[in-house]
Amino acid sequence: MDLIYASLGLVILLLAGDSLVRGAVNLSLRLGVPALIVSLTIVAFGTSAPELLISVQAIAENVPGLAMGNVVGSNTANILLVLGVPALMAGLSTGNCDTKKSYLQMMGATVLFIILSLQGVITWVQGLVLLAALGLMLSSAFRVALSHRRATANGALVALDDEEEVEGADPDMPWWKVILFLVLGLIGLPLGADLLVDASTNIARHYGVSETVIGLTLVALGTSLPELATTVMAALRNQAEVALGNVIGSNMFNLLAIIGIASLVGPIPVEPGILKFDLWVMLGASALLAPFVFLKWHMGRVWGIILSVLYVAYILAVLGGA
Repeated sequence: MDLIYASLGLVILLLAGDSLVRGAVNLSLRLGVPALIVSLTIVAFGTSAPELLISVQAIAENVPGLAMGNVVGSNTANILLVLGVPALMAGLSTGNCDTKKSYLQMMGATVLFIILSLQGVITWVQGLVLLAALGLMLSSAFRVALSHRRATANGALVALDDEEEVEGADPDMPWWKVILFLVLGLIGLPLGADLLVDASTNIARHYGVSETVIGLTLVALGTSLPELATTVMAALRNQAEVALGNVIGSNMFNLLAIIGIASLVGPIPVEPGILKFDLWVMLGASALLAPFVFLKWHMGRVWGIILSVLYVAYILAVLGGA
């Protein structure tokens, strides 16, 4: 039954996350926010909403290892799997992508997160540091959005070609539907998170593994499915910038917003296994993107295979160490 409840919770999370993204994307684009900024912020936050609700719920139910494992595992999955699978299917042409600034911000967030984690526990003090870094990132994105809006002729709506670059954008969606998507997402996310956290905790106890391992594998993989769906569609439409923007933005939100907010609910201890292994795998996976961002390497099928195999190897290593 726990597997059924976990699956049900995951399905509710994915549907609610998709609903929230659709509502937020169309609301933002109607307000004149450019497509790349939407991908780096609105879409990334919407697809990270399941991780946020799960982490907060895990802290509230005194299973903090699930929260930490979920975020670290999701970030690793976002790069190795979420970019690997679309590259394997259709390839990602990164030659025209301008994601250098956001990538450097993501690497800075990753290094900051690791430094704070090395203290052994993430308290509300470290959480405020992470949230302050999030504020700086959002303010930078907001300034770019304002500059873009001033440069837009009518200053009211983003051009149609920008709207089509964002998954879930519908220029003809009525306002009542936008609001409905937002409401369904906000209701479904906490419900799905509650089911998934309870069931995952029971599964971990039944098989004698830690909640952290469940977070790094089962929960992280499940909550990365929204990002995977977004990047696959972007790859099929030859929109590598949206795919990279979604992954980079989602990883920043995971590290800065999710752990930052969750730490305000309660302290998050960092297990020795994560300190010795998983954090460095996450950092290494993040560094793998550098050639594609700065040298404009084409992320073809060979790289798709490499990234996917690396993720499978990582999962096997985590389960083997359990």
